[in-house]
Amino acid sequence: MISPAFPLLPAGFRFGAATAAYQIEGAHDQDGRGPSIWDTFSHTPGRTLDGATGDTACDHYHRYREDVALLRGLGVDDYRFSIAWTRLLPQGTGPVNRAGLAFYDRLIDELLAAGISPAVTLYHWDLPQALDDRGGWRVRETAEAFAEYAALAAEHYGDRVERWITLNEPYCSAFVGHAEGRHAPGAQEGRGALAAAHHLLVAHGLAVRELRAAGVREVGITLNLDRVDAASRLPEDLAALRRAEVLHNEVWTEPLFAGRYPTLERETWAGLADGPWRLPGDLELIGAPLDFLGVNFYRPITVAAAPHREADPERRTAVDVGVVELDPYGTRHTTMGWPVVPTALGELLLGLDSRYPNLPPVWITENGSAEPDTLTADGAVHDTDRIDYLADHLTAVADAVAAGVDVRGYYVWSLLDNFEWARGYQQRFGLVHVDYDTLTRTPKDSYGWYQGLITAHRARTEEPAR
Repeated sequence: MISPAFPLLPAGFRFGAATAAYQIEGAHDQDGRGPSIWDTFSHTPGRTLDGATGDTACDHYHRYREDVALLRGLGVDDYRFSIAWTRLLPQGTGPVNRAGLAFYDRLIDELLAAGISPAVTLYHWDLPQALDDRGGWRVRETAEAFAEYAALAAEHYGDRVERWITLNEPYCSAFVGHAEGRHAPGAQEGRGALAAAHHLLVAHGLAVRELRAAGVREVGITLNLDRVDAASRLPEDLAALRRAEVLHNEVWTEPLFAGRYPTLERETWAGLADGPWRLPGDLELIGAPLDFLGVNFYRPITVAAAPHREADPERRTAVDVGVVELDPYGTRHTTMGWPVVPTALGELLLGLDSRYPNLPPVWITENGSAEPDTLTADGAVHDTDRIDYLADHLTAVADAVAAGVDVRGYYVWSLLDNFEWARGYQQRFGLVHVDYDTLTRTPKDSYGWYQGLITAHRARTEEPAR
């Protein structure tokens, strides 16, 4: 089963697995939890595949001890999970829900007892609905509310949680949620999406300030950065490439690591970029030094020039930057339709490292593949393609480390099959198969491979006991 060679990574490199609250917890209306935009979105007809919701998901809220036992069996160093904002603050601000605080107390203590370090994500897309009703990420008040929430979490869990991630994939929150409308809150806006992107960064900066004040050990942010290439060397396709770089990467990396907004943002956004949502001092706030950068990576993209769908810049959605995505890769695709190109991850890491001299250490906070997993007659899931995917991407990480990129750890997405947002339950990313009727957990072959990888790494790098 464990056929791919184990990539060689340095001593001290950490392995983990990742999940997100709305995708696994369930218990959507229990113990004082308030509604989030994903509760509203998934309960709106036509928004998700087959009308799927996260109401029950994997029922991790009640089965967390079983899931921590699976993590312990894997032998991971870290477990990355997100806190549901509305479990702690059901309205986003105001009265604290003690039952919600207690759930994450139990989870964190269970992890620590198992010898696993918790890595907390404060925001994985589940904005309190009460805040969205008042403007959501389009308004600065939501960023200020996020700082209040971050301070509460840090005060309560900061003594036990080493690694804190402010935001997960703000690109998806801003553009997939507010411009394309494929994710919650399901908006299709121009200025609203760009205001959301900026206020997410402001929220990050305010949260970093609160986390530092609370004395937490490590603070970072997770971005889903893309390795983008042009379909040709024609001038129009190269110009489309630059606009795509702004959209997918530079809107985040330039303020965070270069202290500026993207130089081509006016061309990219057709004059919408420099809106009233930007205030003096925002760049200094956003660009405060970080302890790490989390990178989520699944596939590269190739773009070509395309006409804008609408000429009116006030109405044109912010994500329409005059590009079309192509698929020239000629390689295997996951069930998400994503091409498998492991070398693109190494190229992305090398590009980041060369572009930003002050780049903090990098953690691969998500990487994994959706595959057509089925339980066979022997009660197993033989997911060879996923094993190959993980081994090849870890090899790309090892090559980047050998070339001088400071990568400290790697987290598989995901521990469990789960609610895959608008795609419902048909896409399976987990190392552990979940029967959604019975909620039975069954480790796949990839679980055994990852377990073996971690064991082999420790045996190779740890000094023998004297």
